[in-house]
Amino acid sequence: MKIYISADIEGVNGITAWEETSLGKDGYAYFQRQMTEEVRRAAIGARRAGADLVFVKDAHDEGRNIIPSELPEYTVLHRGWEGSPEMMMEGLSPDFDAVLFIGYHSGMLSSGNPLAHTLDPNIQRITLNGEKATEFLINALYASSLNVPVAFLSGDEKLTQEAKRLIPGIETVATVSGAHGATVSRHPSLTNQEMEEAVYKALKKDFRKNIIPLPERYVLEVEYRTHKEAYSASFFPKAELVRENVVRFESENFYDVLVFFKFAL
Repeated sequence: MKIYISADIEGVNGITAWEETSLGKDGYAYFQRQMTEEVRRAAIGARRAGADLVFVKDAHDEGRNIIPSELPEYTVLHRGWEGSPEMMMEGLSPDFDAVLFIGYHSGMLSSGNPLAHTLDPNIQRITLNGEKATEFLINALYASSLNVPVAFLSGDEKLTQEAKRLIPGIETVATVSGAHGATVSRHPSLTNQEMEEAVYKALKKDFRKNIIPLPERYVLEVEYRTHKEAYSASFFPKAELVRENVVRFESENFYDVLVFFKFAL
């Protein structure tokens, strides 16, 4: 069994402030280790469930957060960025058996996490077919477009609830709860252990059904922070400026949506 992990940091246990997510800033070293440990425990759970290979994409910021030597030897770590439209899902291909999301967070303007955002903290709002988009939704749709099921997600409590509504068969672990500008978390040793067990459970049951039915057409609207940014993005092929700071993009191919994100955010 070949498992893919996409790992972010804004949804790991206890994280609360932007400084804690940035290399060299106060608190980062601790949460770098916590991110690494959560990925490690997910990989162990996958191995126990029968995984031969666990491919890990370090998907936060510069892609150089996870401490390589602390991961099990059966993992393969993807660091940095290729520059492709797949972004947080670089390296995923149809021959993977399942996707796991670690350390994910709620989308922009959500009360579920003081670090809530989608792709770029300066973007005000992104909707996809009328629904508020999160990084989880975008990346789960990409996995589904490759016919790879999504088996597990860890992150803030509100996002885990949204994930279950989208994919009823998914296993989740809530590592943190948002409380306006604050967070509430249980002891990390508890959530770390729960993560290992939940990944094991997720991969021992029938996870093949955890593929999102894809719509026939994608209608994307992005609300930019300024009208200038929106105007600039409106020159992307097939994009349209529909309000002073809102651009609409439509396509029948989800990969086109990823290409828009790559060049217009």
